[in-house]
Amino acid sequence: MSQQGYVATPPYSQAQPGMGGYPAGFGSAPAQPLYRHYGGPPQSFPAPPTGMMKPVSSPSGMPPTQVPSHYGSNGQQNGAHPQSYPAPPYGQPPQSPYHSTAHQGPPPAQQLTNQMGAMNLGYGPGPMQSHQAPPTSPLIQQPFQTTPPPAMGHPPLGPPPTGPHSSQMAPPQSPLAGPPMGGPPSMGGPPPMGGMGRPFPGPPPPGAGGFQQPGPGAAGPPGYPQQLQGQLGGQMAGPGMAGPGMAGPGMAGPFQGGAAQMAGPPQKKLDPDSIPSTTQVIEDDQAKRGGQVYTTNVRGQVPPLVTTDYTVQDQGNASPRFMRCTTYSFPSTADLAKQCQVPLATIIKPFATVPKNETPMYVVNHGETGPIRCNRCKAYMCPYMQFIDGGRRYQCGFCNCVNEVPAFYFQHLDHMGRRVDFYERPELSLGSYEFAATLDYCKNNKPASPPAYIFMIDVSYANIKSGLVRLVCEELKTLLDNLPREDGAESSMVKVGFVTYNKILHFYNVNSALAQPQMMVVSDTAEMFVPLLDGFLVNFQESCAVINNLLDQIPDMFADTNESETVFAPVIQAGVEALKAAECSGKLFIFHSSIPTAEAPGKLKNRDDKKLINTEKEKTLFQPQKAVYEQLSKDCVSQGCSVDLFLFPSQYVDIATMGDVPTHTGGSVFKYSNFQVDMDGEHFLSDLRKDVEKAIGFDAIMRVRTSTGFRATDFFGAIHMNNTTDVEMAAVDCDKAVTVEFKHDDTLSEETGALMQCALLYTTISGQRRLRIHNLSLNCSAQLSELYKSCETDALINFFTKSAYRAMLNQPLKTVREILVNQMAHMLACYRKNCASPSAASQLILPDAMKVFPVYLNSLLKTGPLVGSAELSTDDRAHQRLSTTAMGVEDTQLLLYPRLVPLHNMDVASDMVPAPVRCSEERLTDAGMFLLENGCSLFLWLGQACPPELIQSIFNVTSFAHLPIDLRSLPELDNPQSKKLRSIIDSLLDQRPSSMKLLIVKQKDRSEMLFRQHLVEDKGLHGGASYMDFLCYVHREIRQVLT
Repeated sequence: MSQQGYVATPPYSQAQPGMGGYPAGFGSAPAQPLYRHYGGPPQSFPAPPTGMMKPVSSPSGMPPTQVPSHYGSNGQQNGAHPQSYPAPPYGQPPQSPYHSTAHQGPPPAQQLTNQMGAMNLGYGPGPMQSHQAPPTSPLIQQPFQTTPPPAMGHPPLGPPPTGPHSSQMAPPQSPLAGPPMGGPPSMGGPPPMGGMGRPFPGPPPPGAGGFQQPGPGAAGPPGYPQQLQGQLGGQMAGPGMAGPGMAGPGMAGPFQGGAAQMAGPPQKKLDPDSIPSTTQVIEDDQAKRGGQVYTTNVRGQVPPLVTTDYTVQDQGNASPRFMRCTTYSFPSTADLAKQCQVPLATIIKPFATVPKNETPMYVVNHGETGPIRCNRCKAYMCPYMQFIDGGRRYQCGFCNCVNEVPAFYFQHLDHMGRRVDFYERPELSLGSYEFAATLDYCKNNKPASPPAYIFMIDVSYANIKSGLVRLVCEELKTLLDNLPREDGAESSMVKVGFVTYNKILHFYNVNSALAQPQMMVVSDTAEMFVPLLDGFLVNFQESCAVINNLLDQIPDMFADTNESETVFAPVIQAGVEALKAAECSGKLFIFHSSIPTAEAPGKLKNRDDKKLINTEKEKTLFQPQKAVYEQLSKDCVSQGCSVDLFLFPSQYVDIATMGDVPTHTGGSVFKYSNFQVDMDGEHFLSDLRKDVEKAIGFDAIMRVRTSTGFRATDFFGAIHMNNTTDVEMAAVDCDKAVTVEFKHDDTLSEETGALMQCALLYTTISGQRRLRIHNLSLNCSAQLSELYKSCETDALINFFTKSAYRAMLNQPLKTVREILVNQMAHMLACYRKNCASPSAASQLILPDAMKVFPVYLNSLLKTGPLVGSAELSTDDRAHQRLSTTAMGVEDTQLLLYPRLVPLHNMDVASDMVPAPVRCSEERLTDAGMFLLENGCSLFLWLGQACPPELIQSIFNVTSFAHLPIDLRSLPELDNPQSKKLRSIIDSLLDQRPSSMKLLIVKQKDRSEMLFRQHLVEDKGLHGGASYMDFLCYVHREIRQVLT
């Protein structure tokens, strides 16, 4: 993926027709101050002049864009390169990716001047062509053109590919003359924060100087940096290469000189196309590695990006769909890890959906003896076990203990020392597989039972009046036919039960022998019990008639209710008690409308207080009210009872507390504010269908074992931890991920690498106990350049998001934001100091694999939970915070960098979705139509000058002016444009874990603000810097760290 230099390539780059020239009013950015903590007056960067936008399409015919390709293959994930393993496909040395970015011009606004001061945005030398620089910048043209091709294509082979990874952004120097990189002026000294490796250790760090850690002294082994640089420099800088080290000879000439030339007053803008582009990185990786088979037989190889379409062939390491790491080359010592501050983490999605063209999980059954495990560390048999002594013993790859091979498992070794049955045993040849568990792995040594789903409907006045109760009852009649089942099973073994409630609870006996359902009422909510055993949890197929009869009656039974008070904790308690009585695990689906104010355990009061925002006490708004709910979470987890909460609030409901049980039991919280059946019904029903039908395991316990020298220390997810090692999940479904952080105990061996095994014990949907095993092997290196080369930006931002959202419960938001920026500055400063070739301080140099990390981090800083704005509802902020807890890498990637897809020139004959453009207002055009999605929201934006024929074909009205004011949905019209647009939207909805409600937004409409807050490269509507300003600020922070 290296994006090569920001050479904007065609897809993106072509300037769309009105792109540059947005009417002024439209674009101007909100004037709020940037991140409060940076403090100063906002800087507004005017949009670049129209002309600028034109991406330079490689003037000289250079193939800038291509470069990546070659790159790609390597695992350049976001640039990373795979290790130098022989493996064919992956091994090539990376190229210098960065090429493209030269900047051509000076920064946008004048201020930039000072700010960007000398930020030479140099992404890597070469392909700078992207510069669309104004012609004046000679710098660009010549150099690049000249040599690029060769260079680009194959990196010079000599030195290791270190260099390439750097993207140097050197902004044009001179022009920006101001102080040396002054970030936005305002942003004062370095934010406080100690140099801890993890972003939020406990208490806020010491004062400003904080991150000194990597002081000059700290660098790695003495000689190493230099030499590295040499190489880098060399390789990259070769004339043609102009790779990252922009400063190498090749670069130097042009660039530095260039800069000087550039200095003249004329150029006043830093071209936005010259800073690293996420869409370009994604597109390059897709071009390089899309459609290919990714085999997992190489240790530490960096997988394709999550956005790339690839096929996995398991050959001994788990698929990246199950496990993705922040870096595929761990530093070999704790000191190196501390110096670079790159978090070492793995995001594990144990039940990730596997595409139909990939092999499903094998189940290994060793009968009564159960799975074979190491006697000392209890790791399960896997490809990292080494058989010795003619096959009679094996050495554990995790703890090195030598174990006897059980007689039934004995097999001879071949001439390579490998067992003769290697390929017949999934546990010896694959990275992921399952073992059938024996009774020793079951509760109380009794076989598990199939799980139960209990539907608990709030029948208070609000839900009856909105039509929700009738909607849910109608849907359940058909939905229960689609309960999850084992592959090949005729029907589901999941049992179902029904409860309705307001201030009291009503249980229903739906035994198949009854002619009519029977209701039993429990009004003592303080001592909750289940009034019936037999007939409450039943098989849907057997009791279908009685259940449908009940679902018809419920809406009418409560039609005249005036009861507006509800209880909540007793409802969950009732569900847990029912599962306990039935001796099974299961899930509660709770449909609830308001804050529980009735007298009962778990009663809540409105504690929303906007005066706390931006104060030390703001964190209390997000802390759950413990007591009852904390105990409830424990009860749920010990019974294997997961809670999914569907909320339909019309005012504050304290989601921070109500969502606490779902997020500790592997459940989810869905929120539909001011619910109206006609507007939100379909959105809610598609969420409910996905939720009921998805693949899931219950009563799960997960342990992550590692080879000696490091261990798992921290876990983030919809989980419960009773001790420091066992991750307990009442349920875990195909969308839930657990992010695990590792720390060193000792030095890691470069020879054996770092091994990890995730073992998940769970109950299947049919009631069998199984162990799902995922194994992954990484490289270890004493060279920091290897670590930076094999970083995965999307995994890193997943880790930072989860750790920041956890930290905000204990620290002021301002501190959390400062820690984030500080840690990023340390990571990048360490790269510059130890891995990049020497260059002017004014250049911002980024590792190729992390070149778009700043745009993601800036987007994270602008998310609702971290922003601290009184305009945002506390419940919305708490909901976003909780919903990211269990997100996988692909979900956080999309949330923080939404896809903005131009639809006005889509090819109706093609099956492809048009290539997304950068997420900025500058990419919108008055005559355009764009679709924006981030996994939670979906917008269709219409420009005022949208062609009448396009409007006619999509909406069946004659022009933009004739569109109705409250346009809510797309009519189904029989023409190619309408069909294509609807198929694009359907395919997006199909790929995402939850449903998204389509909002149609017209340019200059009031509703446009909702849409614009997702344009993450622009200034935040509620505070927060634009991407360009943020890069300047980060550059300044890096320089501060280095000095």
